[in-house]
Amino acid sequence: MDRMKHHYDSAPALTDEKGNMPGFDSEFLDVVDYILRITYRIWEGKQVGLCYDYYSDDCPVYTLAGCSAGADIVVQNTLATIASFPDRTLHAENIIVGERGDGELVSSHRIRTHMTNMGPTEYGPATGKHAVISVIANCILKDNKIVEEWLVRDNYSLCEQLGYDPLEYAQKAAQKPIQPELADYIQSEIARINGSATMSRVGFEGDAQAEAEAFVLANLQNIWNARMVGDVHNAYAVNASLHASANRNLNGHAEIMNFYIQMIGTLSNLRFSADYVTSQPYGEMGVDVAVRWGIAGVHTGGVLYGEPTGAPIFILGETHYRVIDGVIQEEWTVFDELSVMVQVERARLANQA
Repeated sequence: MDRMKHHYDSAPALTDEKGNMPGFDSEFLDVVDYILRITYRIWEGKQVGLCYDYYSDDCPVYTLAGCSAGADIVVQNTLATIASFPDRTLHAENIIVGERGDGELVSSHRIRTHMTNMGPTEYGPATGKHAVISVIANCILKDNKIVEEWLVRDNYSLCEQLGYDPLEYAQKAAQKPIQPELADYIQSEIARINGSATMSRVGFEGDAQAEAEAFVLANLQNIWNARMVGDVHNAYAVNASLHASANRNLNGHAEIMNFYIQMIGTLSNLRFSADYVTSQPYGEMGVDVAVRWGIAGVHTGGVLYGEPTGAPIFILGETHYRVIDGVIQEEWTVFDELSVMVQVERARLANQA
């Protein structure tokens, strides 16, 4: 049975097998089973109160749209989303898992979510329109609970599919006071990345298939930080595909290089930080690698996001790479580009004041 395509109900485990994850209920066979099952129960099953069972009381959730802490806020945010999109379904495209030690497990859950807008949203009144967007949730799990989460979703695409103009939304959102917790998070991440990331090149002489994590990290360092964009030729297959936020679907070396060039050309002093990496086999053919990352830069280029503002920008992103025959064959990158635009527009307003 392909658990990535199966919708779990709220019944006990579907087999007689028992899980053996220390600290976790025995009904969960492994991390993938845990994530699939609780996601279905909370969202499709509408058992939203189970968030109290599956999120720690002080669980921080980081997004570029706002930061929160604790199961109470997770419950309220989930209810608000369901009120706006009552038929929302979350289809798992991949879950890449790892360990952090001290009993902590990690999941990187890539989702394709379908929903119809039947209630008001932050963008405006209900439109009745259907939307499909990508989401990646990176969670730390311990003792049967999520204890920390980083969440990225393609809100730019959602706004656009609902019939709203992303730039108009960003301009309006920029006029509202920024959440203090979000402001602190952005400032602290910019300081952390600027203080730790370097522009040095990293050599890689190993077996890219056997050492897929090191291979991916070396190429990210060299392309983003050392500005060796031409390394795309070595890192990616000739016919590679890159699926990115705002419904970008890029194919081949030229289009993938242009993606990097546009981002680096928009943000001067760009620094990239790979903050967590894990991997697992992809059948007998390759390796899937998950990376949670952050970018700090200054909006001084006019390639993306309008006229330069000089704004310090932070981007939280997550990516899944599929490495086959020693090169990246396919990539899924998600970040909240709409919230990046809000950062830019907030700086534009400040410059005009």
